Amino acid sequence: MKRIALYPGTFDPVTNGHLDIIYRASSLCDVLIIGVAENIGKKPFFNVSKRKSLIEEAISKKNSNTTRRLGEIQVKSFDDLLIDFARSNSVTMIIRGLRAVSDFDYEFQMAGMNARLASDIETVFLTASERHQFVASRFVKEIALLDGDISSFVPSNVSKAIESKKKLKK
Repeated sequence: MKRIALYPGTFDPVTNGHLDIIYRASSLCDVLIIGVAENIGKKPFFNVSKRKSLIEEAISKKNSNTTRRLGEIQVKSFDDLLIDFARSNSVTMIIRGLRAVSDFDYEFQMAGMNARLASDIETVFLTASERHQFVASRFVKEIALLDGDISSFVPSNVSKAIESKKKLKK
């Protein structure tokens, strides 16, 4: 039986911290599904299709640089209940990244709710690597919109996409 994991998020935009979790999680399972949440309530900077393509491009570039044994990585979008999406993809574990202690409270509650909805799906927490602990998509967007340098926080394709979008808005 394949071990299928789901790493859900808005990924608006995907950061180097997200990629770090993706590669580390992928080495723990046979298939890792990156679940890109539609989440229009958050008023995303990029639409879900663009977020998916940015992740796919970043992964294809990074894969050649890693020495880890990676499982298969798929990128899919969803706009329904996380547990329903997980079940429809035969997921056995949900991966959640933790950057700081403040993340734990929310993630712990979410894991508890998900366990009540689907006791057969485990939640696995991965802590952010030291150099990515303070990288958050919302900070990246704010820095970029104020013309700051985001190159150390996101893959190059994401940085270029943000710059292109900023030019369109001017």
